Amino acid sequence: MPIASRLVRYLAGMVATVLLLATAPGAVAARPAAPAATTWQPPLFTRGRYIVDADGNRFRLMSANWDGAQGSWTGSGSSTDPANQHAGQNSHGIPLGLDRAPLARLLDDFHALGINSIRLPFSNEMIHATSPVPDAAVAANPQLRGRTPLQVYDAVVAALTGSGFAVILNNHTNTSRWCCGIDGNERWNSSQSTAQWADDWVFMARRYAADPRVVAADLYNEVRRDVFDDPNWGLGDGHDWYAAAQLAADRILTEANPNLLIVVEGINWTGLPVDGLPHGRPMLTPARTLSHTLVAAHKLVYSAHFYGYTGPHHSGATGIGETHDARYQDLTRDQLFQALTDEAFFVEQESGEHFTAPVWISEFGIGAGETGTAARAWFGNVTDYFADHDADFAYWPLVGWEGHDDWALLRYDADGRRYGILDGGDWRGTAWNHLMTAPAHSGPVASVPVWRMLDTDHGDRVQSLRVRADGDWDTGAYKAACPDGLRLAGLGHTSGRGLCTDVTTGDLRAEGNAQTVVTDERYVPAGGDWASGYTKLQCPSGQYLIGYSHRGSRLSSALCVPARTPLAGAGRTVWFDRSDNRPAGADGGDFAYGDYKGQCADDEYAAGVAYTTRVGSTRGPAALLCRHLS
Repeated sequence: MPIASRLVRYLAGMVATVLLLATAPGAVAARPAAPAATTWQPPLFTRGRYIVDADGNRFRLMSANWDGAQGSWTGSGSSTDPANQHAGQNSHGIPLGLDRAPLARLLDDFHALGINSIRLPFSNEMIHATSPVPDAAVAANPQLRGRTPLQVYDAVVAALTGSGFAVILNNHTNTSRWCCGIDGNERWNSSQSTAQWADDWVFMARRYAADPRVVAADLYNEVRRDVFDDPNWGLGDGHDWYAAAQLAADRILTEANPNLLIVVEGINWTGLPVDGLPHGRPMLTPARTLSHTLVAAHKLVYSAHFYGYTGPHHSGATGIGETHDARYQDLTRDQLFQALTDEAFFVEQESGEHFTAPVWISEFGIGAGETGTAARAWFGNVTDYFADHDADFAYWPLVGWEGHDDWALLRYDADGRRYGILDGGDWRGTAWNHLMTAPAHSGPVASVPVWRMLDTDHGDRVQSLRVRADGDWDTGAYKAACPDGLRLAGLGHTSGRGLCTDVTTGDLRAEGNAQTVVTDERYVPAGGDWASGYTKLQCPSGQYLIGYSHRGSRLSSALCVPARTPLAGAGRTVWFDRSDNRPAGADGGDFAYGDYKGQCADDEYAAGVAYTTRVGSTRGPAALLCRHLS
């Protein structure tokens, strides 16, 4: 949630209970560091926990949030009255500051901060607005007069990327109302349908597809509870953030721009903030047992937000909606570090898991006028953690008005004079400089094996574009296939989940889209009964498993493709119908939580899967035929 100088309110009322989640300003200031480098080569990809550029060099997201285009109206009173705007700043639905300083000067100031990327929020309402912004909103940039908010956004994107910055598009709100509370922006589909939300994302991704420095789609900001319902991660209903993110990511990468990183933020809040009732910030914890697998295996980035006045189970409220849970700023340094790890950074720190991905803290911040000892200590501690862990980050916010929002890194008065961290005297400067200058990994990043989960919990999970090109291989069944470049390495017994990897071999598949759907034992050679009494779906010679399908609990088919190199080697049967059977120390993690799992070794490929139709037996996968790679 964009927490910048605002009251986040959660109205949650089952029987006459009104719960208000107060959330304060989100902004940050800093001292100058080295100018942002313009030598990086788009597009961006991921390698394990790192984001890399097209040359394979680390590209650390050292970002700030240039807000305004998501809206500034607080939701009460006239939407045109400055008094009813966040911090008294009427953004007019465009990035703040264009009324006070020319774009070129703003960009120079951004470079002086040392940042290399901008998270650029927008609302769905902004996309569809047709009225030009008032001339006063772009007084310092008269070339933007007469343009709609989207056209102004276009100009800002072009200016940023032309100056060498990477731009991350961030769908912050549905409506142009200040986030984040009971405001019609709680979920991606609070004020619109999921289909419309995904359509808007395809529109935005296509709009900037020709600009390679537009590098990422940050799908939605601070998904959270509304009055009556929680968002969830994997239930398959209309509030399923996991499924919605999968849908939008798929459409963006296949219909609009395959070069974009996809940023999936964790769930920001569930439950009622009342002592004695369950509530808290799930953040990225659900990814441990259910992670996203995109059609492009190197495009997923997870994100989370941290502010000192919130906490693992604290809404950030004062007064109504406040509980006795600790805020992050109440934790000791060690406790804070453990919370950061448990709620977000485990995703990148635990290598070789199905959920391993870069983590971007896309919002954190504090005010220049903060005097509280605990809040100041938190800021020093959290920036120390980010610095020590070489974290990707984005400060909130970048631009504000002098005398209005002291959280901003850079503040401009009505005459265009600049205030903030670049002018010194800001207590946050020491922590900011430490964050910006601490040692960080740079240069080439070595390739690492990829591990990705397949799930058919609520439908198909065919993540191979080459397989999709051949159509539906098993109509009526739930189907799953590994992303292109990966092979199937493991299966769950009853869960319908699988594990994909490229370990040892890289992309093993031959050119072309040839594939074989196996539904019976025709490819089991004479004398080759590797699972006696079980039905064996074995790949033809020279092929290996990349997918599977099932009807209810019964395995339906195996999907095999030819290898680019000869496949040979001895085979073994890996049984997993009565217990887990995975190699000692195997990577990939628990890809089928709560289920028995079978997995081939790193130097093996899966050449077949067996199941039984015996009465009283579960008819899911029971054994894998694992063969040594040549």
